[in-house]
Amino acid sequence: MTHGLAQRIRENIVLYGALAANLGIGVAKFVAAAITGSSSMLTEGVHSCVDSGNQILLLYGQHRAKRPPDAVHPFGYGRELYFWAFVVAILIFAVGAGVSVYEGYLHIVEPEELTDPLVNYIVLAIATVLEGSSWFLAMREFRASKGDAGWWQAIRRSKDPAGFIVLFEDSAALAGLVIAAIGVWASHAFADPRIDGIASIVIGLILGLVAVLLAREAKGLLIGERADPKVVETVRAIVAAHPAVSGVNHVRTIHTAPDAIFVAVSADFDDALTMGEGETLIETLEEQLRAAVPSLSSIYIRPEKRENAISDVAAYGMAG
Repeated sequence: MTHGLAQRIRENIVLYGALAANLGIGVAKFVAAAITGSSSMLTEGVHSCVDSGNQILLLYGQHRAKRPPDAVHPFGYGRELYFWAFVVAILIFAVGAGVSVYEGYLHIVEPEELTDPLVNYIVLAIATVLEGSSWFLAMREFRASKGDAGWWQAIRRSKDPAGFIVLFEDSAALAGLVIAAIGVWASHAFADPRIDGIASIVIGLILGLVAVLLAREAKGLLIGERADPKVVETVRAIVAAHPAVSGVNHVRTIHTAPDAIFVAVSADFDDALTMGEGETLIETLEEQLRAAVPSLSSIYIRPEKRENAISDVAAYGMAG
């Protein structure tokens, strides 16, 4: 194994772990569904296939996002990952949730004869162990990255969709396994195979809810979100601290990738500065900003009088 390959595996351990788990689980679920005729097991098999495809798409998106800037895309391709994250959300909704609800409906309308549920229980137990392992990896990585922020706040602020998508998927998968187990048990306990179909529909509704939440987050990233407020304040403080800067008018940021930020600063420079001194000041500020916030991939500092900046902001607001 080359150093580069080993590095990629370490960086994407959550995605590779989830992919391996879902591939194994998916095969086992389909076998169990074929033997027992369980609707919820078939639904869970489709769920695992969709999840596997999602992890492959996210890995592909990460690979494409690392391409260097060029003449057509001067800020790079980092936001392509956000596009594939949105595609993943659509797939979960259209394929995962859609097939689950449809299959459950068919099983209610035309219930199949019950068979020995032992195979289902064995597969569900194995799937729970594998999904739990993947969920543990995703939870550990996300906990390490969220810092002191709350869970939901960290998800809303996260600019790397791979981490929270896998966490959402694995959480939905574990919930689906519990519901599938209850459906299989209740179908046999009450001698009514339609209950298994109802369980399949419930799993589909959970997947639909997860898809809507993921689509909402992915859409925000795709449109463009500002950097963390702490980053904005750090940039403002560094620029404002320079003696030759009379004041900072505004700091605007946008993520061009999970680890790349474009920042535009409007600052009021001392009127006594010459053109050459202003250029030197801008270079100094850029060096200080990159040292303090390495994720600043592009920095634009514009010397501007405060009154002009206020008029620009007002015009921008009216145009919006």
